[in-house]
Amino acid sequence: MMTWHILGAGSLGCLWAARLAAQGHQVQLILRDSAALARYQVTPGIGLSDAQRQHTSHYSVAAQLASDAQPIEYLLLACKAYDAQTAISQVAQRLTANSVVILLQNGLGSQQAIQSMLPQVRCLAASSTEGAYLAEPFHTVFAGTGHTVLGDLQPTAQAASADLVEALNAAQIPCSWTDQIAQDLWRKLAINCAINPLTVIYNCNNGALSTYSDQVNTLCAELEQLLCALGQSAAAQDLTQRIWSVITNTAANSSSMRQDVHHQRRTEISFITGFACAQSLALECPTPALHALHQQLQNMLHAHGLPTT
Repeated sequence: MMTWHILGAGSLGCLWAARLAAQGHQVQLILRDSAALARYQVTPGIGLSDAQRQHTSHYSVAAQLASDAQPIEYLLLACKAYDAQTAISQVAQRLTANSVVILLQNGLGSQQAIQSMLPQVRCLAASSTEGAYLAEPFHTVFAGTGHTVLGDLQPTAQAASADLVEALNAAQIPCSWTDQIAQDLWRKLAINCAINPLTVIYNCNNGALSTYSDQVNTLCAELEQLLCALGQSAAAQDLTQRIWSVITNTAANSSSMRQDVHHQRRTEISFITGFACAQSLALECPTPALHALHQQLQNMLHAHGLPTT
């Protein structure tokens, strides 16, 4: 069995904690401060409910602060992209050359920054389509079966981590290994760029984007061009079809960005449309519709009193 630390007690962090604990792994939540630790200690543990919330189980998972001295073997970093660097810096002294860090952030940019901070640590990027949301603190609802792809962020002589993949699948965290994780991350970024901002601007579930098909298709064409300019032609392949499949298959879903706005939370705009726009400028690959969308999204966030970066 493995020893896991989970930093970021959001929906996916709690989902992984519950599933790993159910499989018998040693799991420790790393909480942000003593107040959060005190709140957790009066709960029955990590709650996990099915999509209809007809059945709930609680898992006794230990919790600690970042300042704890326990060395970290496997770390799941499940916080928001804009918190990732600060969060990892608080536990960096607990990581060793044998540690494995799994980065479960939306968008792009934060993963590369963390790998730069930890050049001697094996950092794995994760791209997940699992659906979950928090019903209340430390209580996650499993909203839809998905799949997680894992891969090394930087070239390594180490082999694919078969033991890790096997352990996660056994814990009902469906996953697979890829030697081309950048392709998955760029494809997911493009999908998020085409869907999330529009659901905020039009205040709609994913499926309602069919009403704005011309705008979606224009964004898809620009994103395909950008991916090709970045040398990610495999990620660009069939991108428009993939984006429409996601819209159809998640028609009733509210995007994570829209949920953030509804709950008056900071969004990950800088790591989604902001990152894509920066790449298009650096490569001199024009994406006027994407830039206009990014500006429109910033204006809407400002109107809601939320950060625009």
